[in-house]
Amino acid sequence: MALLDIEADFQRIFGFSLTEGKQWVVKSGTNLIFAAIILFVGFWISKWIGRLVVRILTRGKVDVGLITFLSSLTTIILKILVVVTAITQLGIEMTSFVAILGAAGLAIGMAFSGTLSNFAGGVMILLFKPFKVGDTILTQTLQGTVKEIQIFYTYLHTSDNKVIVIPNGPIANGPLTNFTKANVRRVDWSIPISYGDDYVKAHQLILKYLSEDKKVKKDPAPFVALGELGASVMITVRAWAKTNDFWPVYYELNRRIYEEFAKEGLNLTSPQEHIVQMQQAKP
Repeated sequence: MALLDIEADFQRIFGFSLTEGKQWVVKSGTNLIFAAIILFVGFWISKWIGRLVVRILTRGKVDVGLITFLSSLTTIILKILVVVTAITQLGIEMTSFVAILGAAGLAIGMAFSGTLSNFAGGVMILLFKPFKVGDTILTQTLQGTVKEIQIFYTYLHTSDNKVIVIPNGPIANGPLTNFTKANVRRVDWSIPISYGDDYVKAHQLILKYLSEDKKVKKDPAPFVALGELGASVMITVRAWAKTNDFWPVYYELNRRIYEEFAKEGLNLTSPQEHIVQMQQAKP
C-alpha cells in the first residue's frame, strides 16, 4: 500500500510514473555513456588522422607550412564532427542546436573577428606563398627565419634564437620582405677613404679582392664607383652572390679592405674623424 502511495505521489509531483522515470534514467545514462565514449574515441581518432595526414603529405614532399596547416585544420574539423555526434547521441534536437549554434556563432564571430582574419590570412599565405618554412623574412618590423606556419599564427626564430609569434592576418595584409626567396642577391658596401688618397688604386684593389672571392658572381660583374663626396670620399661597391653566400661575401671584403688598405697607403676614415681633422687644421 505504501509503495502505491509513493508511486502516486511521484506521478503527481513529476508528471510521470516512477517506472517511466527509471526507464528515462537508464536511457539517459546509457546515452551519456555512449556520448562519452564517442568523445574519447573520436578525439583519439582525430589526432591519429591528423598525424596520418602529416605522414602522407611529408611523403608527397608537400610544403612544410602547408602540412602543418592542413593537419591542424583536419584535426579541428574532425573534433567538431565528434562533438556534434556526441550531442546527437544525448538526444538533443539538432534543429534547435543548429539555431542556437548559428546565433552563438554570429556573436563569437563578432568577438573573434581578429581570429577569423588570422585564419583567412593563413589561407592566403598558403595559397599565394609569399614565403615558406625556412625563408628569412621581415614583417611588422620583425625579422627571423620561418619555422612554422599554423592556422592562425606564423612562428619565426631570430638569429639569437628568440621565438616570435605573429598573427597571420597582419602578415597577409601588410608589407613583407623575403630575403631568401630569390636565389641571388646583391651585396652593397660604402667604403670611406680620406681625401687625397689614391682613388684609382682603391678602385683596382677592391675589384681585385672581389675577383679573388669565388663566391662573388662574375655575371653580373661587380660594380665599383666614386660615390658621395661628403665628410669622407665614399666608394660605392656592388656585387652579386648566391643568397646563402650573402654574408660571407660581405664580411670577406670588409676583412680584406681593413687588413690591406693601410699597407697600400689608403686610409679608412669616418665622417667624425674627418670633421675633427678639418677643425684641427683651422688657423
